Amino acid sequence: QEASIVAEELVRSWISCYGVPMIWHSDQKKGTNFNSALFTDLCKLLGILKTRTTAMHPESDCMVERYNRTILNHLSLFVSRNQTDWDTHLPLFLLAYRSAEHEVTGLTPAEMLFGRTLRLPCDILFGRQSEAPSSPNEYIKNLEARLESVHAFARERIKLASERMKTRYDSRATDHHFKEGDLVRMYNPKRRRGLSPKLEQNWEGPYTVVKKLNDVVYTVQRSPKAKPKVIHINRLAPYRATDKSYK
Repeated sequence: QEASIVAEELVRSWISCYGVPMIWHSDQKKGTNFNSALFTDLCKLLGILKTRTTAMHPESDCMVERYNRTILNHLSLFVSRNQTDWDTHLPLFLLAYRSAEHEVTGLTPAEMLFGRTLRLPCDILFGRQSEAPSSPNEYIKNLEARLESVHAFARERIKLASERMKTRYDSRATDHHFKEGDLVRMYNPKRRRGLSPKLEQNWEGPYTVVKKLNDVVYTVQRSPKAKPKVIHINRLAPYRATDKSYK
């Protein structure tokens, strides 16, 4: 996946269908092609705010990871033994996914996008309530009203779910806060052959806090000449002078 191919595909297959997004959020480690100079220039040209996750913090892109896991769990039930036909099962899975009510919003993805549910093969057998015909102008007004209602309902459901998640997260979140110049330890587990991971030293430091990007993300640096790292606060802890074992 070269950066030029990814950028071209974004314009041809995504922007051509849905328009230019306001924000593009990508994975820091796996999505290196989204962090290239070419992709950065494309985002500047189209007025897209480019953001990225922090390493070893899956919560940053949990929606995508959860969606991918749902896809993989489904495909694993249908692919052949050599797994070469997975792509042939994908379209019908997506139809099922887009027609299923979301646990949080209570609405289907199709309903959120189009303002209506999809007509499915089962509707031929069991029937479907038909809508009264209307003029084009009346249809547009009804569709706009429907989308506004659907999105308002979904936002309220998402807000409630988000508040519940925040309460659970805050109950176990760290209360550390750092300022520029602070010395910190960084959680960076390594796996070495022949050694037990349970006995490995997973913290290293000291690192210096170079910049606070927001309430939970910091830029840290091991030495003035070292490459800065963007790290979530969950992987940082105060460094003490007595922490001689950290390397």
